Amino acid sequence: MLIIDADPVNSKQDSVGDSNPSLASSSLQQPPPTFEESVADHVLHFPQDDSLNFLQEGGEEEPPAFAPYDAHFFTSRSGDIISHDSHLNDDGEALYRFLLSQASTPPTVILRCQGSHSETHTRMVHSHHNGHTKMKTEQYTERITDFDFCIDVGQHIFGEPTHWSYADSTPAYRGRMYQEVGISEEKRKARKSERKAAKAWDTERTRRGFPPWIGSNYAWREDQPLVMQTNGVLRSSWTLRQWADDYCASRKYLKEFNYHKIAYGWNFEAMRVATISVVNSTHYRGDLSVQFETSQNVVSVRSHNRLSRALSNRWIKFLLFLTLIYPLIWLFKRFHSRGGGRWDVCGGAYALKRVEHAAKQSAPDVHAESPFRDVFETVDATAQGSSLPDPSGRRTKVVGMREGEWFRQWEGTVRRAVQNRLQDKQPLTMPDDHPTHQALVLDGY
Repeated sequence: MLIIDADPVNSKQDSVGDSNPSLASSSLQQPPPTFEESVADHVLHFPQDDSLNFLQEGGEEEPPAFAPYDAHFFTSRSGDIISHDSHLNDDGEALYRFLLSQASTPPTVILRCQGSHSETHTRMVHSHHNGHTKMKTEQYTERITDFDFCIDVGQHIFGEPTHWSYADSTPAYRGRMYQEVGISEEKRKARKSERKAAKAWDTERTRRGFPPWIGSNYAWREDQPLVMQTNGVLRSSWTLRQWADDYCASRKYLKEFNYHKIAYGWNFEAMRVATISVVNSTHYRGDLSVQFETSQNVVSVRSHNRLSRALSNRWIKFLLFLTLIYPLIWLFKRFHSRGGGRWDVCGGAYALKRVEHAAKQSAPDVHAESPFRDVFETVDATAQGSSLPDPSGRRTKVVGMREGEWFRQWEGTVRRAVQNRLQDKQPLTMPDDHPTHQALVLDGY
């Protein structure tokens, strides 16, 4: 009789059970593992990372995020940032991000006051001639420094920088060794009259503290608060990233990209004149110099070849002058097609004071029925640090410290520093009549 085994698995288990009765009896007594026990098993436990992210059919892996690049740079004696990093000269994205990271540090702005005078003295001079001693009198002039101190103004810069660029019609360095107007194929060399007018306006703009995106249009200059708004500051047809790409695409041998930091918001010329009047009130009659000085205000990216690095060293550059080699290098930069190129078209603006649109308030109008409502609005706006409505009808407010507030705090300090003949290389950061921390903690001060 032929017998067919329909379940070979069961027969195998039966054979195992017959060979080991104890194992068979234990398997029949133990219940199957629970779900929690199965999940906890190390065999079934998968790591929670991205190593098991399988791609679907027809899909592709996501590109990696842009990793921050730590570029190499050094600081010059004036505090400017200079980099010859090769990656910044080839990758526009890396250059763009490097400029943004360096823009987070504001420039240093100080008000320097110096006073000196000349004194003429007479002295006796001994001379020997043929064994004889002669004495004669001679006069000499000596320069005496009466006072020399500075005040830190840059500490009042607030907020994030505003990235700006020159308008296409403004003469600027756009990749060659001379100033141009326009972009791309429409670029042309700026005329002498255009360069002269732009330079004159840049000097006046700096003296009056206007932001760098303001042109020489006199309609703007009539109302200073409105021009300090940060609307439409990128006047160029290209963005900062596009200018970075244009620099990296250039194959010039001695190229450089300069990012300028400019502080704005205060009328520096008016403050300088007011400071001079305070010094003169002390009856000082010596030679007086009162100037605003800015440092740490340029981020420069230059070519990564040896010649470019050598020119960034002031001692090597001095030796090249002495050996008459530098004039040849200058001619190569100026006239050769692969020589030099400059990009000075953009930068960051740092506000000491700026105008912002005020949020609309729902407070009741207490002067609604008054016939002098316009006068009350003007007084209220002045008291709250706000200006009158701009031409679009929206109310604005002034943010930051004003020039008058700063001058009121420092007027007495400047007068006493002149009278006491103060000479200090470290900038003053607080008025001398400001209460100290130790005095403020006293009970009842």
